[in-house]
Amino acid sequence: MKYGDFIGHVQHKCRVGTQGEAVKAVRSTLETLGERMFSNEKEHLMSQLPEEIGYYLSQTEKNEKYDLNEFYEKVSEKEGTDMPIAVHHARSVMSVVKEAVTPGQWRNLLYELPEEYAPLLDYKGDGEEQ
Repeated sequence: MKYGDFIGHVQHKCRVGTQGEAVKAVRSTLETLGERMFSNEKEHLMSQLPEEIGYYLSQTEKNEKYDLNEFYEKVSEKEGTDMPIAVHHARSVMSVVKEAVTPGQWRNLLYELPEEYAPLLDYKGDGEEQ
């Protein structure tokens, strides 16, 4: 998937008016995800995303364990939005990540994160979960 397509999909799924808002949602979500990932799966995931998108995963040296609610709080803080909006945006961004990477890479990401992250990762983007 190309950068413009990725941002366009995020803009549509997040229901935001501008590409800038979509980029902000992507940056906030993927920077936070990058903080949460410990193994070299981060580099594998980066390699399957458009370079400009994967870049956000590498913007931190932190490796922190935190639960899903803390994940959403961090996204909310970085994005400067209320929690319900940040949750929707993070879930939407991750649904586009799922579209952009191979099924094997997505499974590796599922294994990387605790089971409690399922609501973030199983989101279809249409208001329903799998």
